[in-house]
Amino acid sequence: MRGKTVLAFALACVVAAVVLAEGADKKKSSGKTSGSQPMAVPAADIKWVDLDPQGAPGVKIADMWGDHTKGAFGAFVKFPAGFTTPMHTHTNAFKIVIVSGTFVQTREGKPEIRLGPGSYLSQPGGSY
Repeated sequence: MRGKTVLAFALACVVAAVVLAEGADKKKSSGKTSGSQPMAVPAADIKWVDLDPQGAPGVKIADMWGDHTKGAFGAFVKFPAGFTTPMHTHTNAFKIVIVSGTFVQTREGKPEIRLGPGSYLSQPGGSY
C-alpha cells in the first residue's frame, strides 16, 4: 500500500515549521518579526490564504514567519475534513502539532499513525 495522509473531522489544523536554510529566523514576512523579537498575533488577525486551489482544494495556510512560497517558514495549515494526499516527500524536515481533528499518516510498509489534538509529529526531509 502506498503511504498517504488523511485528515478527518470538520477541521484539522496543524502548525507546520519548515527550516530551509541556516539563519531562517532572521527572515521577515508581512511585517511580522521573528528571532529575538517578541511576536503576538491575535487569532482574528491571522491571514488565511488558499494553499493550492488546484492541487489541494480547501487547504488554507497562514504564514507566521517567513513565506511558504519563497523559503524557510512557519505556518498554521487547515485541512478540510477527509482531505487526503498521495504518498509524497518534503525536501526539508517538517514539524506538526495537531490543534483539532485527527491527523492520520500511513507510511509505506509502516502501521497507520493516528494523532489527535495536542499530538506532535516530526518528519525528516526526504522521508515518506
